[in-house]
Amino acid sequence: MLLRIITGIIGIAIAAFVIQYGGAPFACFAMLLSLLAWHEYSSAFRRAGVITTYFFGILTLILLLCCAWLGNVEELLAVLTISMMLIFLLTVILRGSTRPTDACVSVAGIMYIGSPFAHLIFLRFLTDEPQPGETVTTVQEIATNNATILDKFDIGKFLDFLPTFDLSLNLNVDAGCALVWVLFACTWASDTFAYFVGSAIGSHKLASSISPGKTVEGFFGSIIGTIITAVIVGTIIFGLPLIKMAVAGFILALAATLGDLVESVLKRFAGIKDSGFFLPGHGGALDRFDSILFTAPTFYYFVILSGIA
Repeated sequence: MLLRIITGIIGIAIAAFVIQYGGAPFACFAMLLSLLAWHEYSSAFRRAGVITTYFFGILTLILLLCCAWLGNVEELLAVLTISMMLIFLLTVILRGSTRPTDACVSVAGIMYIGSPFAHLIFLRFLTDEPQPGETVTTVQEIATNNATILDKFDIGKFLDFLPTFDLSLNLNVDAGCALVWVLFACTWASDTFAYFVGSAIGSHKLASSISPGKTVEGFFGSIIGTIITAVIVGTIIFGLPLIKMAVAGFILALAATLGDLVESVLKRFAGIKDSGFFLPGHGGALDRFDSILFTAPTFYYFVILSGIA
């Protein structure tokens, strides 16, 4: 338990620094986590007899997150598309294997890990402005200026009739930083409340065949706790809309639970307890960030569709 606490304190300190600082440290840290997650993902499936395109996957993830950092969405889609085609070709040409399982698992892993971390970078740099002389397309420009379906179908206007309350402490940070803090706080709150409420009063299994420790009571506890956390961090600390933060808390609790269950399925398939040992007392990167893989893209699109940014 002491090792778990020490690791948690160090992890929170590092997370606080990279989230607040943003820029290259945040992007590089997200890239490091994605590569660790890919290593654990590939190792888990190797135990089950499935061989991923390991080194090509590393290259693809680096290119994906570099594109996300620069705000180049078209290039990001190009990397995803080309890598998908090449993975199938490499599986046949380099290995002489016509079994599609290896290629399918490789493609799925890149989407499962790469896309969420790309969205995490998008979220952090959502309101960043380009430096003088730069012509890089930013995520803010994509979200606000381009005539896309998301722009035309802005669900935020349907919530404008709801009352707003000025409870903000007016903490002076940029919007992208605040949104990432809301994301991480809600994701951690979902896991924490689910664990403690489930341990205290849980009696009905949520998905016994996937994760025997999860209970229905813990699931509802995570929803309530995440909504409260979203309001405290999002509204009281950062001044984001109260009702939208409450809705975000509810949605993030659902996404976090789903992300946790998906990783449990992968571990059961591979026959392992922990995805790795990168974080002493906590397991691997996938064990700690399994929920983030689902909450990051979910929250990013909620922010865009609800009109928060």
